[in-house]
Amino acid sequence: MSANQPKLPPFDPADPLGIDDLLGPEDLAIRDTVRTWAADRVLPHIAEWYEKGELPGIRELARELGALGALGMSLQGYGCAGATAVQYGLACLELEAADSGIRSLVSVQGSLAMYAIHRFGSEEQKRRWLPGMAAGETIGCFGLTEPDHGSDPAGMRTYARRDGEDWVLTGRKMWITNGSVAGVAVVWAQTDGAGGGQGIRGFLVPAGTPGFSAPEIRHKWSLRASVTSELVLDGVRLPADAMLPGAAGLRGPLSCLSHARYGIVWGAMGAARASFEAAVDYARTREQFGRPIGGFQLTQAKLADMAVELHKGVLLAHHLGRRLDAGRLRPEQVSFGKLNNVREAIEICRTSRTILGANGISLEYPVMRHATNLESVLTYEGTVEMHQLVLGKALTGLDAFR
Repeated sequence: MSANQPKLPPFDPADPLGIDDLLGPEDLAIRDTVRTWAADRVLPHIAEWYEKGELPGIRELARELGALGALGMSLQGYGCAGATAVQYGLACLELEAADSGIRSLVSVQGSLAMYAIHRFGSEEQKRRWLPGMAAGETIGCFGLTEPDHGSDPAGMRTYARRDGEDWVLTGRKMWITNGSVAGVAVVWAQTDGAGGGQGIRGFLVPAGTPGFSAPEIRHKWSLRASVTSELVLDGVRLPADAMLPGAAGLRGPLSCLSHARYGIVWGAMGAARASFEAAVDYARTREQFGRPIGGFQLTQAKLADMAVELHKGVLLAHHLGRRLDAGRLRPEQVSFGKLNNVREAIEICRTSRTILGANGISLEYPVMRHATNLESVLTYEGTVEMHQLVLGKALTGLDAFR
């Protein structure tokens, strides 16, 4: 080695690729702020919330997240933080390292409900709803998925018909995060018989509107510390200005989903990191055959493989975030990220569970909770198969969806 060559920094097991070198002081400050909040407000309680299948104090948590600037974080104006895409991604990673349900609360609020209003709403709609949503005073939800139509939203049956100057909505939406606590629902509905979803429009439905209800879904074994609901629209009458004027056809809701999927690319790595760290700590202290299991070759092989996939996934998330900040991120690239990172995160959780042995299924450790949560993340906002077909079409030019 040349005498003039700079001395290499020490190897950091928490950041083996030196990814933090890509971050500026503001990025690190935002990451640390969200990590500290999650450690103080979520981690001491999350096992109990998960076991009971509830998220008590969700409105207070939403206000605290609003005070952090985490709601609609990358949106500009109307009380939103105007953060970069990378900074928003770092927040998603830290929130999901605590629990997927907390990150889902933030993603649905900011990347779905607020994003839809911000991008497609009128100025009046933006001023009415966005400041309160950014502050966490008003919670929003996003009604696209139906009981019989998930991966194929063009076939949705929720219908909006004109009645004079008003719109009247009838239908049902299913698996809606934040639904029963939302002050406003962004609901997508057919407005005519045009095929391929060409007549789909978005509507803002305030809570308490006659004919609108949001019963909570119980008996979940995943995302238990999260509010999940059905939306029921039984002749819900809305004024003409309840329609989002800038969204027509499926492109509207699908662009919102792409924005939310970007957050998942980061968030899944948070769940993976928490499980991996639990496995490393356990391997250092758990003794079998007279020494810590972390000293055995098979355990080290598992840890090495998990570290490789974890930090590759974080690096991929950073790359996509930089592209989004530059205005160059394509939906196919988001599919690339969600497909890879969620699948790898689940595998990391499952491998971590093997290192913890029987303790891996205990809520004293985060591993099984993250693994079961990721089973939902794997299929919501695009199943594995849908993202494979998105990439397959992009690679071959051939549409295999139909």
